Amino acid sequence: MCFFCHWNNLHIHPFSAVDESKLTEALGPGFPVPVEIVPFCHEHTLRTVAALPSCEGCKPVLRMGSSQNNKIDGDNIAVTDNGNYIVDLHFETPIKDAVKMANDIKNTVGVVDHGLFCGMTTAVIIAGKDGISVKNA
Repeated sequence: MCFFCHWNNLHIHPFSAVDESKLTEALGPGFPVPVEIVPFCHEHTLRTVAALPSCEGCKPVLRMGSSQNNKIDGDNIAVTDNGNYIVDLHFETPIKDAVKMANDIKNTVGVVDHGLFCGMTTAVIIAGKDGISVKNA
């Protein structure tokens, strides 16, 4: 996700810009949630994140190949620019409480960051085949 800002009454209002392929009815099914973890004890960290009650129902998969996408395109563990690993959390059912899940994951030892952006934007700009639309938070 990209974050942009515009000025209005001397306040910054961040917003996200996405294409319509990112739209979904609920978080979870369809798009795995990426979690960046340190290599040291990565298997323990993977199991710990998967066992969080707020991550109930997730299937954690250590990303293999390129760190740039969530497709398996190689035999080696994907490594980020910072030398860390990525675990993709796959869900078959919607995430019940994304804010709690984001906080729980972020507070787990061994986790660097995650791909949930809760409360960080005031609007989403959506580019689609019918043009541009805006959805306010």
